[in-house]
Amino acid sequence: MKKAISYFLMLITSGFIMSQDNTLHKELKITRVQKAPKIDGVLDDEAWEKATIANNFVMFRPDSGTPEPQNLKTEVRVVYDNDAIYFGAYLYDDNPNEIPREFQTRDNFGNADFFGVVLNPANDGINQTEFFATSAGNQLDAKVSAGGREDFSWNSVWQSQISMTNKGWIVEMKIPYSALRFSNEKIQTWGLNFHRHYRKTRDQYTWNPINREKGTLSQYDGILTGIENIKPPTRLSFNPFIFGGVTRYDGTDEYNWSAGLDVKYGLNENFTLDATLIPDFGQVGFDDVTLNLGPFEQRFSEQRTFFTEGTDLFQKGGLFFSRRIGSAPTGHPNLAINEEEIDRPNIVEALNIIKISGRTKKGLGIGFLNAITKKTEVEIKKTETIDANEVISYRKEVIEPLANYNVLVLDQQFNKNSSVSFVNTNVIRNGEFRDANITALLYDLKTKNNKYGVDGGIAMSNVYNGNSKNPVTGLEGEIEIGKISGKHQYDLGLEFITKKYNKNDLGFQRGSNEMDVIGSYSYRIFKPKGIFNSYNFHVWGNTHYLMELDDTTESYQEKSNLYTGNRFGINAFFLTKKQLAFGVNANTGVGLQYDYYEPRVDGRFFKNNSSSGMNIWISTDYSKRFAIDISAFQSIQFNNTEKYTSLNFSPRYRFNNKVILIYQLNYGFGNNEKGYITQNSSDIIFGNRKIKRVTNSVSTKYNFSTKAALSLSFRHFWSPVSYDNQYYKLENDGTLSNSNYTANHDINFNTWNIDLSFNWEFAPGSQLIALYRNSIFNQDDQSQLNFNDNLNNLFDQQIQHNLSLKLVYYIDYNNIKGIFKKTNS
Repeated sequence: MKKAISYFLMLITSGFIMSQDNTLHKELKITRVQKAPKIDGVLDDEAWEKATIANNFVMFRPDSGTPEPQNLKTEVRVVYDNDAIYFGAYLYDDNPNEIPREFQTRDNFGNADFFGVVLNPANDGINQTEFFATSAGNQLDAKVSAGGREDFSWNSVWQSQISMTNKGWIVEMKIPYSALRFSNEKIQTWGLNFHRHYRKTRDQYTWNPINREKGTLSQYDGILTGIENIKPPTRLSFNPFIFGGVTRYDGTDEYNWSAGLDVKYGLNENFTLDATLIPDFGQVGFDDVTLNLGPFEQRFSEQRTFFTEGTDLFQKGGLFFSRRIGSAPTGHPNLAINEEEIDRPNIVEALNIIKISGRTKKGLGIGFLNAITKKTEVEIKKTETIDANEVISYRKEVIEPLANYNVLVLDQQFNKNSSVSFVNTNVIRNGEFRDANITALLYDLKTKNNKYGVDGGIAMSNVYNGNSKNPVTGLEGEIEIGKISGKHQYDLGLEFITKKYNKNDLGFQRGSNEMDVIGSYSYRIFKPKGIFNSYNFHVWGNTHYLMELDDTTESYQEKSNLYTGNRFGINAFFLTKKQLAFGVNANTGVGLQYDYYEPRVDGRFFKNNSSSGMNIWISTDYSKRFAIDISAFQSIQFNNTEKYTSLNFSPRYRFNNKVILIYQLNYGFGNNEKGYITQNSSDIIFGNRKIKRVTNSVSTKYNFSTKAALSLSFRHFWSPVSYDNQYYKLENDGTLSNSNYTANHDINFNTWNIDLSFNWEFAPGSQLIALYRNSIFNQDDQSQLNFNDNLNNLFDQQIQHNLSLKLVYYIDYNNIKGIFKKTNS
């Protein structure tokens, strides 16, 4: 048996190592110049005269390999000096007046053509840095990591300028070496590619050919040679900031201000330290909160720049959920009958946060993040009667102690497409509060020709409650193997989470004690066919099991059966040559389903019939002034009357190149949905509910230029829930029986948010941000109200107004070091 396993592993390994890579890599030799070109959008500098021209672009999408037409040819020149690398591109177009040029703020393409430079100083086929300029002059930049994931939250300071001519348009770029990570070797070879995108047709061309049927884009870079005798600069920058704001609620004004500093320092040519001292996150956007009737917490996306920029290493294995840092306090005070909380804090302040990340020449990525959060207390009011007099006293209790959060990642890349990783997350709280640690080993292996792949990993959690020295230990694991290239792709996998596994102290986890067998098959085209630029089909299925049965669980089942349910589905996507996109997503279950989460009691389950759902959607061409997105969804429960329907309608109109308006209406309604309500003594009570969800949102932006914009975001979410008069008791066999329980559990839920902001980049990397925020929240039992009466009821509540101003200034050490030299002399 051992010999068979050894032979099997050797066979797989040899397949991954010996597969050949026959990718074509063009070569461009760069020219060193003594006088740098002026970045003004005009290619009349002496520096460009002797530069080698990169041309003969080929189509990347929707077709593959088709040469660019002569009337739309692209010519790029590249030079360098001791400080930066420079690019000058002439993008020919015999109809320059028809080139779309919508203004957008940084890192938004908008309705415009674009030109992109992709650099990989390590030439490792994985870790690229991208720089884009649009035909409106907007800048975008991104870091690319394994799997081709683009991180546009990463921002650097570099220069670009465009100009329009009667033959097309011109882009000039200056990318300082401080924006890149490279070695100090005397002679260097970098990975390089260029992209050109035509917004009207969505055609995109590249200098080095890319085969979309296999691998990732980063594996198809050309080669930039001729770089000699350049030194990595001191990568040191500061972002001091000052913040001031006022909040008015219930007639009371609360003023607050803060000042802090963000620091970025290159420890060497490969590693960077980012630190935020006295961080302030007062101007992050609002969350799209909804009424949550399910057994799991809602997950909201991260909006704090420090946690979104350059964090690709920390996302390995899905063990790090940054919103745990600075979230709501987790503790609850011990209250006597005559005590109550007063002004419970809704966030925990962060004292400082640092992260170190980078990758060695041999492909070892190292990431370390550490955050310290402040001790948080709640004030408690005690009311008691002493000698017939009411006496009020106050005390404080810690609900979140001083805490330290950290993440360590080691990620070894090889073969330009594979990696093995070690991840550890750790939370240490002061005192008798809970501590937690997660350790994981991960792998992502692909054959050199990118035809087959296997990925997965194993993670172990250890949670220490109070002063206990004996942790609660759990495991999570996954393996998935399949064909990952070509028109036909497929995979098969196994996932499991043991009952005691818990990563929620610094990660995000919904379920436990489950094992899933998963599989999928997909078919797609890589060349236009008929009226379609592209289409694909994806068929998937999974079957769910419990990992373990304890005595409690088994006593509730007729048989010791680990099976809990299944789900199968198909997704289809179509894109026509006229940029009309549409598709359908359908899924269903087969047979009875056993839900172990809805009852909210360990070991209990809700037995229900399978359901089936279908979503149909259509999206028109965004390059037109008017475009619209429409979708419709319906789900039904087999053998009963439970049904849910939702409609989504989102038109958008672009008035000109500076103003766009987007409206979205989502209306959903369901009948006879059975779900958990409460526990009454030892009984688990379910109800039969009618639910409605209505979301109205508006977003509009006026772009004064690519550096300044006025933005408005509005969202109102309303969800009334009504229960009929009959409640149900969950029986031990998972069925429901009538209950004599009586109470009013109707809900009328509203959230209202308005953000009006002005953002001005007044100097490279420096911003002035003004924000006005208006918010209302209300939850009561008035579910019978119609829409208008509900609004009247909502506006009877207190409105919170917030006005804030934040100034951030960017300082590059390389620009000011001359001042210190003069001072010292």
